Amino acid sequence: MNSRRSVLGLPPWMMAIAAMLAVQLSNALSVPVIDQVGPAGTAWLRMCFGAVFLWLIARPAIRSLHRTELPALLALGVVTGFMTTFFLSAVERIPLGTAVAIEFLGPLTVAGIMSKRRRALVWPLFAFVGVLLLTEPWQASVDLVGVGFALAAGTCWGLYNLLTQHVGDRFSGISGLSLTIPVAALATLPVGLPQVLGGQFTWWVLPAAAGIALITPVIAFGLEMLALRRMTHTAFGTLLSIEPAFGTIIGLLVLAQTPSVLQIVGVAIVVAAGAAAQHGGRRDAPVTTDLPSSTTKETT
Repeated sequence: MNSRRSVLGLPPWMMAIAAMLAVQLSNALSVPVIDQVGPAGTAWLRMCFGAVFLWLIARPAIRSLHRTELPALLALGVVTGFMTTFFLSAVERIPLGTAVAIEFLGPLTVAGIMSKRRRALVWPLFAFVGVLLLTEPWQASVDLVGVGFALAAGTCWGLYNLLTQHVGDRFSGISGLSLTIPVAALATLPVGLPQVLGGQFTWWVLPAAAGIALITPVIAFGLEMLALRRMTHTAFGTLLSIEPAFGTIIGLLVLAQTPSVLQIVGVAIVVAAGAAAQHGGRRDAPVTTDLPSSTTKETT
């Protein structure tokens, strides 16, 4: 197979873009569920259904798992669970596009740190200017709690990218993901279950959460993991620069969240900072020292 293409026959950049769109669509679709069972409850239900779907698809061979791989798997699971929880908590309070732009400071900072060019660290500061325009802190209406949740999600997002590439290098297909999402469900259970039990639970919440989980984490996170097997942190971080724009567009189309002119400028600045941070960076396919799966096999 052509080295420029992933195991699914698609270029890694195309898989990454599809993953970004899927993530933002699932976040927008989560808003009605958040109204019923809260952000933590919604995140927990998504992780639970995602774990079920991934186990049915990948069927990972647990007995073949090496103890040396456990720390990375556990860390990625915890980070994934709380990245989703914090972000949905932010979306409950601030517009989707604004939340994504603030959250993007996390992976952008990681891209700058991982770069061989120290001046790349200037770009997270440039992006921060765009975030200021988005949040308009000079307005009394700014929701600082929502901004704080978005920043917490961004910290998790930066760690998530690092850990996803590490785990993806060692497990074929989505077998690594099928192990980390159950960890995410367990990690968020203490905050998610109380919201579900104390919320306004209606019959459509479970099928809605299941459908959203199929989009994210199953499809979106699976595509990200496969894409990161062929891309450097720098290249992936650069490509992620368009995600704030995706968040703004999805927020407009699905949630009718119309940004102001100043906020559009802020999004443009964040996107420009991400795009300017790094260039290129495709990586060779890693050698998988892998957890076998009874139903999936990677071909390169």
